[in-house]
Amino acid sequence: MKKITVLFLLLSSISFAQTPGKVSFSAKIENRNSDTLTIYGPKKFKQIIPINKEGLFEATFEITEGIHQFNDGSESSMLYLKDGDALFLSMDAKAFDETIVYKGKGEKENNYLAKKALADEAFELGLESLLEKEEAIFKTALEMKKAQDLAQLEGSGLYDKFVTTYKPKILQDVSMLQQFYAQKTLAKKLEGSVSPTFNYENHKGGTTKLEDLKGKYVYIDVWATWCGPCRAEIPFLKKIEEKYHGKNIEFVSISVDVDKDHEKWQKFVTEKELGGVQLFADKNWNSDFIKAFGINAIPRFLLIDPAGKVVKADAARPSSDELSKLLDTLLK
Repeated sequence: MKKITVLFLLLSSISFAQTPGKVSFSAKIENRNSDTLTIYGPKKFKQIIPINKEGLFEATFEITEGIHQFNDGSESSMLYLKDGDALFLSMDAKAFDETIVYKGKGEKENNYLAKKALADEAFELGLESLLEKEEAIFKTALEMKKAQDLAQLEGSGLYDKFVTTYKPKILQDVSMLQQFYAQKTLAKKLEGSVSPTFNYENHKGGTTKLEDLKGKYVYIDVWATWCGPCRAEIPFLKKIEEKYHGKNIEFVSISVDVDKDHEKWQKFVTEKELGGVQLFADKNWNSDFIKAFGINAIPRFLLIDPAGKVVKADAARPSSDELSKLLDTLLK
């Protein structure tokens, strides 16, 4: 699951802080998204690899053994790097996860990671149907997945230290999916009910209550200045705001930054020229409105109707075509 890769990199850095090494890495990427690859890893490691005249990404560099991540400017995938690895990656960026193939020393562990990402994605796509079923059925499916994942990890003849390193991620995935199920279940229960309310500081001055916006649809973005995925949605949110300008809808962004970052939030909103109604939650993650929706990960998007009732407690992102389809239907 890509969304927890960064957290897992931190865990990996703790495990292998004393295991340095050198690797060579090269890649041939069709339909590339960028002229550079970036590899992130333990101890705030970052290696930028530019494309060369032959159309290859090539570099040799020092690493700390453990889980890493490469990013092609658009998508990311996990890597396991150890001393002496010599990896060659080939893929087509138009079918990112589906086409990743590694050759060379270290290929077995990294091809495992690529195939695991595909299997996890397939499981996640099937979660919506599981959400319609009883919790016991979901738990059974999750336990089966955990058992299969552990059996495959331990029975594939992979490097021992890799197995030891990666096993906590499988258990972590289970915990994340359990939280995901609880969040989705709560969201479905809230839909159609009167929305919890808020009364937060407005960037333009004073405070704004949800009731102040009654009579309009309200699309809410819960975010923070430190959140990379949140910032990635900003250009798409601006386009959505522009598309529906003058329609019966207000766009509200609620920051869950902590109090010490209040000034950072103020500057960010001004410098990035963020539109809509920009609010600052009174108690960050512990704000009543945030807790009422069970929000424990961001970005998170909500949609409230003109009567103050919840349309979607986990709405589509601005970058998703599904949001425009829904708003086109509601704002005829």
